[in-house]
Amino acid sequence: MMRFPGRIKKDGRLWLVEIPALDAMAQGRTKAEAFLMAEDLVETMARIKGFRATSYPTGGETFEIGGNRINVLVALLLRRQRERHGLTLAEAAGKMGQSSKNAYARYEQGKSMPTVEKLEQLLKAIAPDKTIVVHIAA
Repeated sequence: MMRFPGRIKKDGRLWLVEIPALDAMAQGRTKAEAFLMAEDLVETMARIKGFRATSYPTGGETFEIGGNRINVLVALLLRRQRERHGLTLAEAAGKMGQSSKNAYARYEQGKSMPTVEKLEQLLKAIAPDKTIVVHIAA
């Protein structure tokens, strides 16, 4: 199971949710609605039929968000970070020392699942200036 940590806070009349690993924010009129909007946002960003995101309130101003398919979450994380850092698929592959963008693209498409060590290498290559927190549990 993989989950991304997030923060929720009241801002005036709205509840704001932020998912730093995905560089994503959503809002709602109630706390429950804000969580639903965050789930909808992650599902929309993933663009994979049948993928469902779930919010897990952890107390206070924190929560976690996960989904029913870990490969989709990994693919989304990689794509969002690559795009945030302004890299093309070819540039991301080059930073990994690969001559073909297809090897990297397979991870971003969810066709290949990296080990934890490989995921760390991928994230360091595309987002070297950012510390990305991901919770992985059995």
